[in-house]
Amino acid sequence: MCLFLATVLGGCQIGGSTVSEREGYFTWVDEQGRVRYSPITGAANKDANTDAGEQREPDAAEESARSGNGASPAPELQEETEYTLENYPDADQLEKDGYVRPGERQPYFTWRDAEGNVRVSYYRPDTRSDIEKGLVEPPVQITEASVYHAGPAGAGQPPVEGYDPDAFAILGIEASINDFFTRFSATCCESMDVLSRQEWQSGREFGVTLSGGSVTHPFLTGTSPYQLITLPEADKHSSLVMRLRSYANDGVFVPSLVFLDEKMAPLRLVTDLVMDFTPENWHRRGYLEAWVPAFPSQGERWLVLFTREQDLEGQTVLETGDGPKKIPHIRRGELGLMQVEE
Repeated sequence: MCLFLATVLGGCQIGGSTVSEREGYFTWVDEQGRVRYSPITGAANKDANTDAGEQREPDAAEESARSGNGASPAPELQEETEYTLENYPDADQLEKDGYVRPGERQPYFTWRDAEGNVRVSYYRPDTRSDIEKGLVEPPVQITEASVYHAGPAGAGQPPVEGYDPDAFAILGIEASINDFFTRFSATCCESMDVLSRQEWQSGREFGVTLSGGSVTHPFLTGTSPYQLITLPEADKHSSLVMRLRSYANDGVFVPSLVFLDEKMAPLRLVTDLVMDFTPENWHRRGYLEAWVPAFPSQGERWLVLFTREQDLEGQTVLETGDGPKKIPHIRRGELGLMQVEE
């Protein structure tokens, strides 16, 4: 027995070099911080200057061996190299997958924990845009609305071939959009109280209050309290976009806007604003919000805020966890105006 053990030990010493010292193997550290040795496959085809000890990403077989389950590794998926109409990759889906194609590994990074062990963490690339990440303000979207302008539509342009000026009368159409604006202008707005005007304030949101003490005017759309506001000078702001908020308080004021020239004659009327409602939270009230442009370079000198009788007949419905919540439209209210873009 002693002779046998001596023979065995002698044989081990003859070929007793460690695995890390043998040719054809490389050393790497797994995600648990353990040192591993793996044979170099295809070493004969590698560049002679390549260092056999250089770390590389473990392949599927090595990952299976690390797991310790003993099962044969699944064959690695290979990406299609010839595309047809059936297997052509979908760009949107590829973007959602972080531009990791089928057969490719998920990106990963290595790091060292507090105990000095090397760890590996896999991650999905973030393909969101800067706007989606909140790093850049999204572009302003002008709120949809009904807009009426002074003068006939397409003024200054030659009529199209076959134009008939009596077409509306022949078709029995009594009034056009321009007729409505003309009739509205007949009731607005030379008699408004200029002394109660409110100056435009740049750089911050400023408040506009329509209360029981506000002046009223008999608009074509119904008598309403109003607030006259001076717009910025054209040499300072040729055009701008304003953010308009109407804050809820036992109801909400639904605004319409009319833009006047320096002689108080209407140039543009904006009604039926498709405003979004933001519910209240612990530090502010709920509000309706709209984004409306103004054009001082085109002669718009004054802004008038008012409401219509038909708006007072409606209500805003908000979906809540307890079911629909109805917010009535009222004649008085508090609004906030702020220039957001030039």
